Amino acid sequence: MKFSKLVFISFLSTVFLTSCDPDDEPQQYVPLGDYDSGVLVLNQGGFGADEASVSYISFDLNTLENNIFATVNPTVTLGNTGQDMGFYNDLAYIVVNASNKIEIVNRYTMAHVATISSGLNNPRYIAFANGKGYVTNWGDGTNITDDYVAVINLTTNSVSSQIAVIEGPERIIENNGKLYVAQTGGFGYGNAITVINGTTNTVETTITVGDVPNSMVINNGILLVSCGGIPYPVASQTAGKIVKVNLTTNTVINTYSYADVNKHPSNLAVFGSDMYYTIDSGIYKMALSATTLPIEPAFSTTTQGVYGVYSFAIKNNHIYVGDAGDYDSDGKIHIYSLGTNGSPALGTLQKSHTVGIIPAGFYFNQ
Repeated sequence: MKFSKLVFISFLSTVFLTSCDPDDEPQQYVPLGDYDSGVLVLNQGGFGADEASVSYISFDLNTLENNIFATVNPTVTLGNTGQDMGFYNDLAYIVVNASNKIEIVNRYTMAHVATISSGLNNPRYIAFANGKGYVTNWGDGTNITDDYVAVINLTTNSVSSQIAVIEGPERIIENNGKLYVAQTGGFGYGNAITVINGTTNTVETTITVGDVPNSMVINNGILLVSCGGIPYPVASQTAGKIVKVNLTTNTVINTYSYADVNKHPSNLAVFGSDMYYTIDSGIYKMALSATTLPIEPAFSTTTQGVYGVYSFAIKNNHIYVGDAGDYDSDGKIHIYSLGTNGSPALGTLQKSHTVGIIPAGFYFNQ
C-alpha cells in the first residue's frame, strides 16, 4: 500500500509539473508599437502644400487615428505629396514626391529615424531587393531622357547610384532579386515594363505590354499588369488591358483587352484564385483562370458617393477603397466585405472613416 501510494503521489507531481510548464502555455502577442496590427493610410495632401499625413485604422476597423506622423514627430514636417510607403524590416520609408525626399520611421511606432533628401528628383514609388532600396524618379517632367531608378543604401540612408530608364517609371515590384518597373509614361504615355537586375543594378530588358501600365501583382511566377490605356484626348483613346508576363522568360503569355475604349482599369489586386481591379467607381472581379474580361463590375461604390476609386487594396477578407472626394477636403476610406470565409456578401459596406486629404495608399502593418 505504501508503495502504491508513493507511486500515485509521484504520478500526480509529474502531471502537475508538466501542466504548469510555462513553455506549454499559450504565448500572448505583444504589440511592437501603437500602430502594429492595423493599416497605415498614406494621405497625399493637397497639391502644392505640406499636407501629407498618415492615418491608422485597426484591423477590427473600429479604431481610427489621423495625423500619426505629426503626433509622434511634432518637429518634423512630412511634406508635400505623400506618394508611396514601403516596409523593410522594422522601418517604413515614406516617399514624398514634391518635397523630393524620403522620410524613414519605425513602422510600428512612427518614431522618426532619418531623412533622405539628396539624389531624388520627382520620386514616385519604392521597392526593396538584395538589401537595397529602389525608388522610381520622373526627373524633370518636361525632359523625357532624365528618368531613373535611385538605388538606396539602407545602411547609410543615402542614394548610392542611379539606373537610367525610359520615360515615366511608376510602380515598382520585386521578384527573386529583380525589379519590375511599370513605365506609365510620366506626362506622356508609356507601354513597357523595365526589368532591372538587383545584383548588378543594370537594365536587363524591357517588355512591351499595353498602354499606361498602372499596377502590378506577382502570382505564382506570373506578373499581372493592369494597363489603363490612353484616356484622352478622345480621338487618341485606347482601351485597357490585363497582361500576363512569364517571369522566367520575361515574355507576354496572355493579353486580355476591352473592346470599349472608355474602359480604363487600374488598382489591380489578387486574392485567392481571383483578381480584382477598378474602373471608375466599379469594383471588377475576374478568375485568374478566366480568358475574357468582365463587362460589368461585381459591385459599385457610388452609394458611398465615390466619384472614382483613388486607392485600393485587399486584406483579411476586406476591400479597402480610398475616395479623394474633391481633392481639397479630407478624403474617406470605405471598407467592404470580400464575401469569403463566411463574411457578408461581396461589396457589403463594413465601415467608413474620414482620413486626410487624398488617401493615396494602404500599407498593412503586422
